[in-house]
Amino acid sequence: MTAEQRRNLLVFRDYVRKILDPTYILGYMAPWFREDKMQHIQAEKNNRGPMEAASLFLEFLLELQEEGWFRGFLDALNQAGYSGLYEAIESWDFQKIEKLEVYRTLLRRLQPEFKARIIPLEILPELSECLISQECEEIRQICFNRGMIAGAEKLVECLLRSDKENWPKTLKLALEKEQNNLSEMWSVEKGEKDIETEDLENDGMETSEIRIFCQEDPEYQNLSQNSCAPSEVSQTNLYSPLKPRNYQLELALPAKEGKNTIICAPTGCGKTLVSLLICEHHLNNFPQGRKGKVAFFANHVPVYEQQKSVFLRHFERLGYSVAGISGATAGNVPVEQTIENNDIIILTPQILVNNLKNGTIPSLSVFTLMIFDECHNTSKHHPYNMIMFNYLDQKLGGSSDPLPQVVGLTASVGVGDAKTTNEAMSYICKLCAALDATVIATVRDNLEELEQVVYKPHKISRKVESRTTNKFKCIVSQLMRDIECLARNICAEFGNLFQTQNGEFGTQKYEQRIVGVHKAGMVFRLPDKEKESRLCKALFLYTSYLRKYNDALIISEDAQMKDALDYLKDFFNNVRTAGFDETEQDLTRRFEEKLEELESVCRDPSNENPKLNDLYLILQEEYHLNPETRTILFVKTRALVDALKKWIEENSALSFLKPGILTGRGKTSQNTGMTLPAQKCVLDAFRTNGDNILIVTSVADEGIDIAQCNLVILYEYVGNVIRMIQTRGRGRARGSKCYLLTSNADVIEKENINMYKERMMNDSISRLQTWDEVEFEKTVHSIQIHDKFIRDSQPKPKPVPDKENKKLLCGKCKTLACYTADVRVVEACHYTVVGDDFKERFVSKQHPNPKSYGGFEKKAKIFCAKQNCSHDWGIHVKYKEFEIPVIKIESFVVEDIATGVQTRYSKWKDFHFEKIQFDATEIPK
Repeated sequence: MTAEQRRNLLVFRDYVRKILDPTYILGYMAPWFREDKMQHIQAEKNNRGPMEAASLFLEFLLELQEEGWFRGFLDALNQAGYSGLYEAIESWDFQKIEKLEVYRTLLRRLQPEFKARIIPLEILPELSECLISQECEEIRQICFNRGMIAGAEKLVECLLRSDKENWPKTLKLALEKEQNNLSEMWSVEKGEKDIETEDLENDGMETSEIRIFCQEDPEYQNLSQNSCAPSEVSQTNLYSPLKPRNYQLELALPAKEGKNTIICAPTGCGKTLVSLLICEHHLNNFPQGRKGKVAFFANHVPVYEQQKSVFLRHFERLGYSVAGISGATAGNVPVEQTIENNDIIILTPQILVNNLKNGTIPSLSVFTLMIFDECHNTSKHHPYNMIMFNYLDQKLGGSSDPLPQVVGLTASVGVGDAKTTNEAMSYICKLCAALDATVIATVRDNLEELEQVVYKPHKISRKVESRTTNKFKCIVSQLMRDIECLARNICAEFGNLFQTQNGEFGTQKYEQRIVGVHKAGMVFRLPDKEKESRLCKALFLYTSYLRKYNDALIISEDAQMKDALDYLKDFFNNVRTAGFDETEQDLTRRFEEKLEELESVCRDPSNENPKLNDLYLILQEEYHLNPETRTILFVKTRALVDALKKWIEENSALSFLKPGILTGRGKTSQNTGMTLPAQKCVLDAFRTNGDNILIVTSVADEGIDIAQCNLVILYEYVGNVIRMIQTRGRGRARGSKCYLLTSNADVIEKENINMYKERMMNDSISRLQTWDEVEFEKTVHSIQIHDKFIRDSQPKPKPVPDKENKKLLCGKCKTLACYTADVRVVEACHYTVVGDDFKERFVSKQHPNPKSYGGFEKKAKIFCAKQNCSHDWGIHVKYKEFEIPVIKIESFVVEDIATGVQTRYSKWKDFHFEKIQFDATEIPK
């Protein structure tokens, strides 16, 4: 057993924990484990389940010092039937197992239907090759002793732990053989698609302001980075010639030589200044009679505004024209005119994608240089990749038109799911192929200078304890169980939707499941339409209240109980001002009956959150050592930002802290988040010694220029290796520290894996930089040809619009709203309804945030007019000289008039009906 094998087993232990039931291999491990340890592992399984037993098994395994135990472990896996796990550990390649995750997610979603419709004994013979022999026997015994539903539950548990790469296909074949109609739902392709778009679908819900931090979604969470240190992009410096450091000149050199380049350098080193150097050199060195044209892409509006300001100040004094285009401005001036009339265009990438698609911009040949900020996002369906697909089609299609030079900026190229250096190198090569880059520029010759500018903070992980008892959670959980019981009682069909496991309340898992129930309820049908309306509305309310309670439990886990209670109080106060029907009155009464007890629990000092005590100690110690300390505190949600700010302000022992908050802009449909001017004010206060601690969400991960700080605290906050590098990079001052504070050992483990992957990424880049340039170009080119072949091979069928008239029903109460025949498309992406009938079906209330955007002036919000419903349908706007409603499809259910089938859509683009353009003559004067 080498040190590397031991280290790898530690790194990949999560895969082992999720798959291995160690009691199945204990008989083969007798030469290595004492009897008492084997009994301990067996007891752990009986008491806490196979995953905790596997953790204990690995702990004992890694303590072994005897020669040969690693081979003994592999042989035990093989003999017990864990062939997939055996193969993965033998080669340290877990890709096959990783690919099964999408099927596991699909199976978890279908678990209620699976348990209700499956007879395990019928399909078990077909599935036996995908399971361990002991598992098959246990499933049979459970079926005989406890019934088929319990057996189906055990079968699902075993399939979720299966390491056989063919189990999803085998399951589908088994279902088809038994002619089980669940086989139609077990569509792997559909599952993959649903999982990829799940976050988008959730946009259509009446979501609360809580968002569970699950995984990074590049389109919504990754902000483009301006890595320039404040001193380098100050107003004074931008009115004088740039004074780059040597390492910045080194980073810029390949791009200044005309090579397509990915510049990978740490946060805070001044990559924005490097991009200014490259642009200036590019524009200054065109032959007489020719002009360059630069496109600089920034993912999000705050960064777009920031970069536009930097480029304007620098280049306009040099005689170059600079303009910006974003979603907010695209409707004011034609995009093609802006591009034609300016030398440098700062824009959000989707603008260019849209204009390439509709032909307004004929090709990328209008540009001579394209710079992609945070270029690691160039993957899958991100707008950066859509732009580069266009570029590569032009390059590989034999076009004679010149292509622009491409430069990418990032603090971390990432390694994806790579487990080895070779896999990481392959991942980075694919990113280079996507950006047509032939050079990866890093600082090598001037490292010492870089290290004098960018200080890598000392990383400290602290495992803290959660509350030992939680009366608040007990009370709220009982309220949630009562609501689930109410749902089951009003309709037997709802019973299968509510199968909550113990300990599930207050988790991301529950949030995801209850969202699924919410969506299912919106398309629930009954022959009696009045009864359908009543039940669907009740389920809509039950699931909405359950999500609020779940949000409160999440807040209480990381903040004070009283913050969670205040959150619930605000919710119930708002409920009373809307459609307050009998169901809501009953749910409110149940809460109020428990309110006094909840308030008593919140006042009890013994219920203080131990996590906050640890946070308090860190802040006390660091500010005692250095009163000039400046802190960025990263948290998962907006609600937690507010809760921690309140906690600091109410704690007299922390009176030395002046907290500011920085959150994202939120959705336009919700009055949450911060406006761009508000963000700027907060950042200015932090820069000018107004605030000395900034509490932030993921908006500060990358992109927004934040002043130097010497303390970064990640409060239950972790992501992938790219996010780790960027959050840590916020600690820019000399001697800075970065604390990870969590009660979850898995979070610390994930951060350790991220650090391992960072080392692997740096090693991979170094190896690639030693390659012969011609060899590297050939590798990139071959990847491009292969990827283009795959793209071109994939069918791109255009959806055929359904010309049949359909009903749009209120998504809450199922009352008729309008017909698709009356829906009109305004400015390509907004939808209104013509005719007087629709006006009678909604009521208006003054918009809380009236403003103008893209030719529309928001006036009011519109709601379902049915008594005690008040479901949010959209907004009322002034468009040109007309006052029209603009509706959002996620607020409705589409019903086929002929069949009665109901469908819910989260985006208009997914609803393929015959779309008629808005005609002003249809609107009465």
